[in-house]
Formats: sequence, structure tokens, C-alpha cells
Amino acid sequence: KVTPTYISDYTVTESDVTSHQAALSITESQISDLGNYIETETDPAVAANFDFTDAANGDLLQFNGTKWVKVTPTYISDYTVTESDVTSHQAALSITESQISDLGNYIETETDPSVPIGTQIGEMQYWNGTAWVTVAATENEGATLQMIGGIPTWVGGTPPTPNVTNPTTGKIWMDRNLGASQVATSSTDANAYGDLYQWGRAADGHESRTSATTSTNATSAVPNDGNAWDGFFITEGSYPYDWLTPQDDNLWQGVSGTNNPCPSGYRLPTEAEWEAERTSWSSNNAAGAFASPLKLPVAGNRNNSNGSLDNVGSYGNYWSSTVDGTYSRNLDFYGSNAIMNSNYRAYGGSVRCLKD
Repeated sequence: KVTPTYISDYTVTESDVTSHQAALSITESQISDLGNYIETETDPAVAANFDFTDAANGDLLQFNGTKWVKVTPTYISDYTVTESDVTSHQAALSITESQISDLGNYIETETDPSVPIGTQIGEMQYWNGTAWVTVAATENEGATLQMIGGIPTWVGGTPPTPNVTNPTTGKIWMDRNLGASQVATSSTDANAYGDLYQWGRAADGHESRTSATTSTNATSAVPNDGNAWDGFFITEGSYPYDWLTPQDDNLWQGVSGTNNPCPSGYRLPTEAEWEAERTSWSSNNAAGAFASPLKLPVAGNRNNSNGSLDNVGSYGNYWSSTVDGTYSRNLDFYGSNAIMNSNYRAYGGSVRCLKD
């Protein structure tokens, strides 16, 4: 019986491994705990090339001629870019938001002192050969900018509709009657009277206080369609006292009313909306109507039977969009009272438009 002798210490040289690698074979069954025989060796020559032991993901290294050292990047804290720099290097210059986390901190605004400072939205600048000159903004809707005599000039367009607000009702109205040239300066300001419309008719010329009359009743509500009554004030002295046969209740209903005479975005007020205005007045009469934010004048009316001007300077008669059977409702006011009333549709009354 032989007792085997086990290797208790040994050395394997590089030449041994190289020359005998083909014959060297150690399996897991031959060494029960292979992990106990595996060691990690650090090459001191490699370790000596680094001056740190706490490397982390993303570290930046630089070789200083002897060792690899960690580098802390230096960010630009102050700089100046001249116009020549930008011009000559613009093709190569690219900074994205992902490269600078807060790009806004690196963006500066420069003001050219030769360009005038704007004072109103819509202003523009043009070079007249010597200096920058301001082109004033326009409020006209649809205006076009044209070169006239070498100067950019706004041409045409529709002026904005002047408004007034009643703080009590919160409603926004035109500040004057349709056809008036100005806001009333008194209850009897003739320049503020405006036109007189037959209920439901479009602005085809009949509304002028001096338009000619015709007794030919309209058979169509379409304006300026080559009919004998186009532009004429149609007189009607017989029931149902309407300028149109057959009657149509939907001609002035809202902004989409067939013949809504108001500017875009405006319409005739309803009876209820006129009532809300009337009850907000300081007095329920012509004086209260003028003292209100709407400054309603006593513009009179046009007689439905003969087209004559009546009650000018003493009565105010303002149409609503509300119908009452064969008649339509309007606001009437005079020296001692103000009421909602029903009137003939062939009657000529004032129109004050309400913003929709």
C-alpha cells in the first residue's frame, strides 16, 4: 500500500506554459474548488501608469507624459465673439441644446443703436439710403403695403369699428348709429343721427334720409338684384305695413341674418338686450338715453306711408331683431319716457349694432 505524495508548492514559468500548453489540462472534477486556485494579479507596470484608483464612468483622462491623469474640464465663463469671428467661422459653429443644458444662459441680445426703438405693435423699419425710418402701423383690416415714391405706405383696408362698453350690462356696442359720422355730442347732434332702415332690409341705399320713395312692394329681400325697388324707400300704408311680400321673420336674426346690415362680428340687439340697456340708464327718457355709455340721440324716424322724416330731434326709435307677429320690436324714447314698442316693418328707424 502506497501513500501518494501531493504537490504542496509549485511554480509554473511562462516558458513552461508556452511549451506545454497543449498537454496541460485541468478539469473541475480534478480540482474540486477551482475558484480557490484562481487569483487576480495586477501588473505593477500598468498600475504605475495611473495616478488614481477611483475611476468612474464618464471620467476624462489625459496623458501627461508620464502617467494617465484625470482631467476636470474648464467651462467658458466669459467670452466675446466679434462679428468677424462669427462671419469667418459660421459654417463650423454648431451648438445644440443637448450640448449646453441651459442654452438660454449663453444667448445674448444686441441692440443696433441706429435702428429706432418701436413704440407700437406692427411698426416696421425701412432704409431710406441714409437712416432707418419707421413705417407706422395701421389698424385697417386688409390694408396692403405698397411702395409709393420709394416709401413703403399702407393703402386701403377697412378701419376698425369703434366700440363702447356699458359696464353695467357688460355689452360691447358700436359707439355710434349706423351711417353716423361721429359719436353724439348732444341728444340732438345731427351728425350723430345716422341712417333710417326699414326692418329687415340690407344697406342698399334706401336707408339714406334723402333716398327717393317707391310704392312698389318688394317681392324679394335680396338687395341690389336689379329690381325696381332697389335703393328706394318702399312706402306701405296698408296692413301688414311691410315693405316685403311675403313677410320674412329671419332677415335680421343674429350675425348670420340674411340682411344683417351691421359690420362683421356685429348684429342687431334683441328686445331683451335693449331692455337691459334701458334699465341701466340714470333716467328713463331721452336724457337718460344720451347720458348712457351709448349716447343715443333723438334721431327721429321715417314715415312708412309716405317716407317723410318725422320726430327728428324729439324721438329716438331704435330697431331690435325681435319680431312680434307681423310687426317688429323697437326701443322708443322721448322727453318724458322710454319704452319697448311694436312697429310696422315699413317704418324707418335707427340701428345701433351690438358686438356678437
